[in-house]
Amino acid sequence: MLDQAYIPFAVAALVLGLVKVIDDYIRDSKYKLPPQVPGVPFFGNALQIPPSQQGPWAKELADKYGEMFTIKLNGQTWVFLNSSRVVYDLMERRAGIYCSRPPFPMPQGIMSGDSRIVLMPYGEKWRGVRKVMHNILGSRQLNLYKDFQELESRHLLYNYLHNPDRWFSANGRYSNSVIMSVVFGRRSDLGDPDVEELFETVEEFLREQQPGMNLVDGFPILDNLPKPLQWWRPKGQRIFEKTRNVYKRELDRLSAKIAAGTARDCFAMEFLKTINSKTDETQTIFTLGTLMEAGSDTTRVSLGQIIAGAATYPDWVVRAREQLDAVCGDAKRLPEFADRKNLPYITAVVKEGFRWRPNIAEIGVPTLLIKDDEYEGYKFKAGTIFTWNAWAISLSPKEYKQPERFWPERFMNDDLNNALKGHWAFGPGRRVCAGWSVGESNVWIAIARLLYCFDFHQVPFTGNKAQFDVDIKVRSEAHAALIERDCSEAVNTKY
Repeated sequence: MLDQAYIPFAVAALVLGLVKVIDDYIRDSKYKLPPQVPGVPFFGNALQIPPSQQGPWAKELADKYGEMFTIKLNGQTWVFLNSSRVVYDLMERRAGIYCSRPPFPMPQGIMSGDSRIVLMPYGEKWRGVRKVMHNILGSRQLNLYKDFQELESRHLLYNYLHNPDRWFSANGRYSNSVIMSVVFGRRSDLGDPDVEELFETVEEFLREQQPGMNLVDGFPILDNLPKPLQWWRPKGQRIFEKTRNVYKRELDRLSAKIAAGTARDCFAMEFLKTINSKTDETQTIFTLGTLMEAGSDTTRVSLGQIIAGAATYPDWVVRAREQLDAVCGDAKRLPEFADRKNLPYITAVVKEGFRWRPNIAEIGVPTLLIKDDEYEGYKFKAGTIFTWNAWAISLSPKEYKQPERFWPERFMNDDLNNALKGHWAFGPGRRVCAGWSVGESNVWIAIARLLYCFDFHQVPFTGNKAQFDVDIKVRSEAHAALIERDCSEAVNTKY
């Protein structure tokens, strides 16, 4: 039972929270916001947000209110941007003032030790970590990844051939093993419990950062309560310890190899040489851990999305196969990166996969306006939170013809080879994903080879861990023989 002495602090914090809501309401009268979704006193619209599948919920509101709407989440004002036009105007053209992050006391403060770059406020610390991310994930590093993508995508084909029912885990192993090879100098195995635990921590983080999940994120003033009164803290601390252990395990494993003289050259080994005794250990661990996360989850999910598109809209697969077979022959050889210029349709497939169902950040990732701004008659106060309504934009008929359809042809245009054009999968402005080029090439080589070698047939969509059930069969005995011949060595390569 909590000490009675803490009760006045709790009451005071709640009263201050209520006073802030009232004060904000009075001060907001000086500003003009987009249409506001009706809510309830104090909590605003927080009780209306579903705990999952927030994309369809936000799309309904976009369909009703237009290009922008406003909601109140507990004590915070959020503006949803529901068209590419307004996202470009504000988050791209005015990126300098729309690039920070609101406070997230639970997922960023407690769960991440204030050290995850994705929720880090704009400033010197963010720029320092961003530079590290860019140095290892930027487009200049693409050649560093190609050998690993080549090896791991062959291993992926072998897993699909021999374990088609574990295709989703195989996608996770593939994406994780590419980044682990670069960062820590080691590969991942199918069913590796360390990889499974990494994805568990990613899912916990994504779940807890959803708007409305934690009262303290809507009322950051509650973070000033004495820690024994912070009922959310034990849960956040448990997730932090689990996440930290997952990250630190890899660092300890590498340190042991360095001591034994068996470590392969890798980014983490070079990174450790650049830090000193004053460097914050939590930030070091989370910087390396974020690289693992960033390089693993987005590729895993994107491959699943394209496979879902292949199973539900098989017409485009026929056209992709025609191009693949024309370039590589009938089970003669696997597609290579060198074939990319002759496989433009596969590039369009990848872009369509990024657009079709943005289910990692269905309603975008919120940014914080750092100074007052005006736009098309609206007046926004500094501290207003903005987010691009990813699901609504991707599935809007005003943005895309037949948006529900998986149709790569929509990207066969002059912007085909610009991976950032035509969708917002990597985010807008200064917060664009640092690893977008690596992520795109990860998906390109894997999906080119999967489409060349396998058929995908629809089974009812479930939306659970494996996203959906799918029946996977190798295209022919010749394709199976090709995989056995060209991919078994990749499975047996150990380091």
